[in-house]
Amino acid sequence: MKAIIMAGGEGTRLRPLTCERPKPMMPVVNRPMMEHILELLKKHGVQDIGVTLQYIPEAIRDYFGNGADFGVHMRYYVEEVPLGTAGSVKNAQRFLDQTFVVISGDALTDLDLSKAMEFHRQKVPWQPWFKTSGLSTGIRSGNNR
Repeated sequence: MKAIIMAGGEGTRLRPLTCERPKPMMPVVNRPMMEHILELLKKHGVQDIGVTLQYIPEAIRDYFGNGADFGVHMRYYVEEVPLGTAGSVKNAQRFLDQTFVVISGDALTDLDLSKAMEFHRQKVPWQPWFKTSGLSTGIRSGNNR
């Protein structure tokens, strides 16, 4: 299982706190919010993580690097212009060669991802929904076209 962390938003509703740092880097209990998300993903066995970036991307890349210090493997997908939620995930499509979870880099949750992923596996078998250069990526249910 892979994950995409969406971490590209400007955090305009938190201004002036986000004028010089992206919202996922806002501290919660002395750590960036996104670090809590990494811990959640790792706890549930997700260690291959793509991160979508747009606003001050170097702040996140510089802090997390390749993820090794956090026990995960991270790669980054930078948007030159904001692509929106679906566009940012599509921007990382080459990374998404198996079932994946998408989570916001600024959402704190203790959701039981293992339970959610197991429910998904039982209800929706892996089905590619677009192809790029022979690489199938994404998931869809039988009704979505």
